[in-house]
Parts: sequence; structure tokens; C-alpha cells
Amino acid sequence: MPKQQTQQGKNWYALHTYSGYEDAVAKNLKQRIESLGMEDKIFDVLVPKEKKIKIKNGKRKTVEEKIYPGYVLVEMIVTDDSWYVVRNTPRVTGFIGAGTVPVPISLKEIEILKKRTSVKEPEFKIDVVIDDMVKITDGPFKDFEGKVSEIDKERGKIKVLVNMFGRDTPVELDSLQIKKL
Repeated sequence: MPKQQTQQGKNWYALHTYSGYEDAVAKNLKQRIESLGMEDKIFDVLVPKEKKIKIKNGKRKTVEEKIYPGYVLVEMIVTDDSWYVVRNTPRVTGFIGAGTVPVPISLKEIEILKKRTSVKEPEFKIDVVIDDMVKITDGPFKDFEGKVSEIDKERGKIKVLVNMFGRDTPVELDSLQIKKL
């Protein structure tokens, strides 16, 4: 049991959970806060996620990924009883901190996280330039190598000249289907 915190006021803390159970822990904790009447000490529970673009079967998909797998963030005032409620939520393995004393996350870090989680549409990150040599990592031309001839940043598309049958053939690819050599 932690000693009564000398520092009053609410802070954000990171809870360690079983990986894959972050959403279940957050839901469970929210129910516990309500049923045990802890709304005056535990204010918010967050599983930070961000949107990313992935390629699956040659198609572009926007997926949500957890920023910190295995962690749930809780905004609370640490007292013996609020600590007990959070600590004894199923699948919570502990707070991040020294020994039994939870260490607050800096407000700056929380602001950065909130910016990352509020992005509606992820941006394309194109880290190649014209004339770069690339390897195709997905699609019908997988494992072919070629030279970048055009870049369409708006659409996230790249044209690569692939040598087929003794001649350079332009192939349009998604920026996620290539890897810089």
C-alpha cells in the first residue's frame, strides 16, 4: 500500500496490464469507478491509439494501433482507496513507478499523446526521392528492384522503373509497397 501522497491534485499515471487486454481493463476500470463511487478521485481512463496506413492484400487500409501496448493511462488523485480500486482491477499488473509509489506522467507527454491520438487521417510518409533504387515489398512485382521515376505525394503513389524483358517498364505502386535500398 502506498503512503498517503504528499503531492495533492490530479495527475496522469501509466498502468501496466496484460498485453491485449488494454481495452477490457479500461472498460472494467470505468465500471468500477462508477459502481464504487470514485468519480471524485479517478477522472479519466485512456488507451492511447493512433491511426496508421497499412497495406493488406495490395489494398490500403487505415488501422488503429495502440501507442503503448500493455499500458492504460489513468487520470486520478492517488489516495489509499483510489490506488486500491485501480490496482485491484482484473488484469492490471501495477503502476509505473518506484516500488509501490506511482510516478505521474509529465503534462507535456500527455499533450504530445493527445495530439497523436487526435489525428483523423494519417499522413503518407514518403522517404524516397526520384532516382532512388528501391525494392518492391508487396504486390505482383514483389522482390523486383527498380528506380523511382515519379512521386505523387497527394495520392501516396510512386512510379518505379522495373527492368522486365530487357526494358524499363514503369510500375505504379503505393508508397507502402516499396523499401529503399
